[in-house]
Amino acid sequence: MNIPPISRARQTTIGLGLAFVIVGSWAALHVWGVFFQPLGWPAVMVAPILILTQSWLGAGMFIVAHDSMHGSLAPGRPRVNAVIGQICVGAYAAFSYRRLNICHHQHHRSPGSADDPDFHAERPEAFGPWFFRFFTRYFGWREFAIVTAVLSLYLYVIKANPLNVALFWGLPAIFSALQLFVFGTWLPHRHEASGPDFVDDHHARTLPMPWVASLLTCFHFGMHHEHHLSPNTPWWRLPEARREALRSSTTMPAA
Repeated sequence: MNIPPISRARQTTIGLGLAFVIVGSWAALHVWGVFFQPLGWPAVMVAPILILTQSWLGAGMFIVAHDSMHGSLAPGRPRVNAVIGQICVGAYAAFSYRRLNICHHQHHRSPGSADDPDFHAERPEAFGPWFFRFFTRYFGWREFAIVTAVLSLYLYVIKANPLNVALFWGLPAIFSALQLFVFGTWLPHRHEASGPDFVDDHHARTLPMPWVASLLTCFHFGMHHEHHLSPNTPWWRLPEARREALRSSTTMPAA
């Protein structure tokens, strides 16, 4: 699968620009929702929109960090990738970029196997046990302590409304974690009841959906087979990679 190459400078400009929009929008909505959003009528009517938008942007922050792990956010600039990746996952829930990075590259080395840290080899079709293992692998006591400290700051020092904190920080964090897991890990890598149905050793499938749905579910990360075929392709070029893969499959001569 080959897509037309672009210069490092162009990829970096687009990647950093999109990252700035995603992270900046998430931060702005987080601050507004937690500290300023009224919950009285009729202002509360926008709460579902704010929650869903924050959830989507939270998933986007992880996708930006994911591109950082592959060096495709700012090609040839490992320090820039690492700093932005840590900002994204740290602001989200105090995650360790280094740990996520190590585990993610192990995932690519051994996808869908017992050595894959993001795979549940004992229950490769089960949602609940797999999600629990996925979440607790990365959110440990360190992350819990930092999040608790920030929560205490919000509630007892800045005096944020607890309901605002729950609605515009807690719920979006949970929803985006589910969003990332369902569309970026579970559906692409799970085994069907009849057994595995993958086309190659990447043990990954692409979720068939329109472009808009692909963007809204997980920033095109549901195009997972294309991602495994070309890990250095940034998220915003995955639809192009998908079109090329489909074109190649239709023009390939029959055996």
